[in-house]
Amino acid sequence: MTGDDLREKFLLFFEQKGHRRVESSSLVPRDDPTLLLTNAGMVQFKPYFTGEAVPPSPRLASCQKCFRTTDIGSVGNLKHLTFFEMLGNFSIGDYFKKEAIGWAWEFVLEWLKLPKENLWITIFLDDDESFQHWRDLGVEAGRIVRFGEKDNFWGPAGETGPCGPCSEIHYDFGKDVGCGRPECGPDCNCSRFMEIWNLVFTEYYQDAQGKRTPLPNKNIDTGMGLERAAALVQGTGSPYDTDLFAPIMQRVSQLTGRKYGEDEKTDRAMRIVAEHGRAVTFLAADGVVPSNEGRGYVLRRILRRAAVFGRTLEIDRPFLGEVAEQVIAGMNHVYPELATGRERVLKVIGAEEARFGETLVTGMSLLARTMELAKGSATRTLSGEEVFRLYDTYGFPSELTVELAAENGLSVDLEGFETEMERQRERARAAHKFGLGERGAAADYVSQALPPTEFVGYDGTRCKGSAISLASDGKFVEYVGEGQQVDIVLDKTPFYAEMGGQVADAGEIIGRQGRIAVGDAVAVGSGLVVHRGEVVSGTVRRGEEVTAVVDESRRLDIARNHTATHLLHAALRQVLGEEARQAGSQVAPDRFRFDFTQEAPVLEEELSRIQQLVNEYIRGNHPL
Repeated sequence: MTGDDLREKFLLFFEQKGHRRVESSSLVPRDDPTLLLTNAGMVQFKPYFTGEAVPPSPRLASCQKCFRTTDIGSVGNLKHLTFFEMLGNFSIGDYFKKEAIGWAWEFVLEWLKLPKENLWITIFLDDDESFQHWRDLGVEAGRIVRFGEKDNFWGPAGETGPCGPCSEIHYDFGKDVGCGRPECGPDCNCSRFMEIWNLVFTEYYQDAQGKRTPLPNKNIDTGMGLERAAALVQGTGSPYDTDLFAPIMQRVSQLTGRKYGEDEKTDRAMRIVAEHGRAVTFLAADGVVPSNEGRGYVLRRILRRAAVFGRTLEIDRPFLGEVAEQVIAGMNHVYPELATGRERVLKVIGAEEARFGETLVTGMSLLARTMELAKGSATRTLSGEEVFRLYDTYGFPSELTVELAAENGLSVDLEGFETEMERQRERARAAHKFGLGERGAAADYVSQALPPTEFVGYDGTRCKGSAISLASDGKFVEYVGEGQQVDIVLDKTPFYAEMGGQVADAGEIIGRQGRIAVGDAVAVGSGLVVHRGEVVSGTVRRGEEVTAVVDESRRLDIARNHTATHLLHAALRQVLGEEARQAGSQVAPDRFRFDFTQEAPVLEEELSRIQQLVNEYIRGNHPL
């Protein structure tokens, strides 16, 4: 069974169970500031779980492109990957534990033909319901193990979001594999057990303070790594020996003149080059460009890590573009964006590798000398100043320096490095100061268990509602008076809360004996809108009926600028090419900012043409 077979079998199996097949979303999460990169199959479905959006079907299935930064330093061993494909089935308030567990068991036994005697189950500590479902399927009680939150509670995918207890299926390679300890089990970090499928019972929303509240519905979110599953069904034990990686490993072998499987140190370097080469290809195809922060730094870090390990394999020229070519050729039938973005992908990788290559030889030489001196010192430690110099002058990520030092039995003064980094940040702040407004103290809305705010702003800019909560200085109060700052929650509102880069509406809330000037509206938790403002006259009490009025002319200014971002995006793609993709925006009544990916600065003549096109679109007065 090839990787393509496995991917298709999974999706077909769940289509037969009434699921709708959904295409993978981008590695760059859409309208989700809590996430750097898409790290799970459920990311694109978060609004469905929280009740903010209606799913196209209550049952969904996908094969999602994922990237997890936590495993970068582990890549090189036989198990870990940064980029991987996540097979998943999802229920949005439809079926729950019994069906999810039953179908998972049916798929691994009947469709993947995995031997039952090699499978173990883990469940959350007090999840007796899941325990009984597994027992009803014939799983021996001794093969169902209970663990706490560290092992069997998943989420959220980001700082906040849906989460819940989970049940996992693990494959046991046998007592002769791994640590050999009698107490070895699915939670052991040795190589005996491999987690293949995680079934998450998504019941809660976790806020930024870590507090959990029940979601509107009980949901299912599962994830099975395609590469790990392929390693099992193909009997290789490692993703790098499956057909998903074989062509890439073969290309690395051709580039290095080394044969995989003859020397562990060489094998590890080849795995790093192959895995990171695949990962940077997908990141670049989804519009990520190298930078010194955020997801751009992730791309830069793994590309440079691959380049360094390529150097240890004695590749003395840029080579990652050739690895990328192999990835594109082997995977564009599943992810067509690889083919359509081929030229830009190769340009991004080539430019970054060439830039790093200019200092790589000198930096490697300096690092080697620094490590030799450290070996002769009493502490066997690289100083923070040297690590910073390698980072600042030669482009070596500190994590890479730590890794290379550890391979030579040395430690790194990371505290000293951070001190040097902070000095650099202070210099930057002194050169370019700017301020960010503070929102002030925030009340604990989770503890109030307030119902979601009904948004009626699509139909008008005015509505009557009830003031169901008042807060001032972070504390809930029964009334507020003139001059007080206030947070007010209504049961329904026409105010749009800041989201997706668009600023919130402003306006006023008028009560029987008072009036509040609203300057902001903030989305909190699962569907709650908090209006922030000042009492400009009289008194407003909790529970009274009020009239919420949006500043309509300001709303229309924001709407026009929002439309203009789409017009600008279209013009950018027409003038600069399809590789110009939106990476963020901020839409206000008087201006907007539009972030987009582009390898080179926009030329004056290109800018003029872009402006001309947008103005032509506007003068066309097209129906919206």
